[in-house]
Amino acid sequence: MAQSIALEALFDTLNHIDWSASPSSKSLPHPYGELDFKIVRSFLKQYDGNQSTFNSYRREVERFLHWSWKIAQRSILNLKRDDIENYIRFCTCPPKAWIGLKKVARFKLKDGARTPNPEWRPFVATVTKAAFKKGETPNKADYRPSQKAVQEIFVALGSFYNHLVSENIVELNPVATIRQKSKFIRKTQSTKKVLRLSEAQWQAVLNAASTMAEASPEKHARTKFVVSALYYMYLRISELAASKRWSPMMNHFYQDTFGHWWFTTVGKGNKQREIAVRDKMLDELKTWRKHLQCFPLLPTPDDSSPLLPKLKGYGNVASTDTIADIVQSCFDHAIAALDKQGDRQEANALRNASAHWLRHTGISDDINKHHRPVAHVRDDAGHASITTTDRYNDITLQDRHDSARET
Repeated sequence: MAQSIALEALFDTLNHIDWSASPSSKSLPHPYGELDFKIVRSFLKQYDGNQSTFNSYRREVERFLHWSWKIAQRSILNLKRDDIENYIRFCTCPPKAWIGLKKVARFKLKDGARTPNPEWRPFVATVTKAAFKKGETPNKADYRPSQKAVQEIFVALGSFYNHLVSENIVELNPVATIRQKSKFIRKTQSTKKVLRLSEAQWQAVLNAASTMAEASPEKHARTKFVVSALYYMYLRISELAASKRWSPMMNHFYQDTFGHWWFTTVGKGNKQREIAVRDKMLDELKTWRKHLQCFPLLPTPDDSSPLLPKLKGYGNVASTDTIADIVQSCFDHAIAALDKQGDRQEANALRNASAHWLRHTGISDDINKHHRPVAHVRDDAGHASITTTDRYNDITLQDRHDSARET
């Protein structure tokens, strides 16, 4: 007879997870559940210095544990290639009971203790930002994972079983034995489209940030600075937020012996890089520091004050959601302005944009409009390979389209 196992979150956020606590017995099958749990937790512990990777891998292995326990009814140590393929198929069309209609916190504080949130589900049905603003709501029946989501399953589970092999816990990685991944991941001949703002959208966003800052400097001076930093320095929002591994300070802007200004940040993979700071960004930094009453207007080496201080309290903004909300507020103003001037198509396209599009737009504009060397852009963006940066180069696509039009 199958055991009744609660479908609940197993691993808390990185800020709250207890690496040594005993798991809740009602969440685990017997006799193998506790061992599975501890093995997965040990795997996740490797990423306690990288929140984005931790979050991604936690989501995937947690889902996988629940499937192994509730559906396959076996330990993750006993799964073979066919089981992994069955799991991938399961993920493409999970039962409605496994699907939520909104993102919720995994754990809640109850009677002074962190307890699993009963509203949490392993999968979440969503709609686009534009559709949501039109009043559309998610439907469990419409849930389908994207190709990127399927790829992430392979990456996370492949890394997990590689870890088990290296620790001599299992002999083979069952994910690596799946030779025909094309059954699940669609191959494409074309280069993946870069999601970015059009010139009209970027100008509307820039104008909106300026207007908001002038109308309400106490609230929106930081909006102008954030938008500028994401565009001019190709930053990710996680690189503006404080974390355990890095907290951006004023003196992370510094001048070298040649008089050039640079910005130091730590990005994906916990990699530190130096970004060349252009004059326009220096102007935005001066404006921002003037608003904060920081003098001189360019940082000195001993200025360790927060780069993006909280509106209330001390220290840097630590939530990427807060930064995303700052950008979204600016986007909303830009959308309203585009609608007002009759640019409905541009306004509708902007409704689906996210803060990360500013990074993409900055990279694309520097390559295609300002003709910066691709290698320089690669280093400032923190791309591991110039092949990634080449995706932003429109020249080849333009030539291809022109040749088709002229024949």
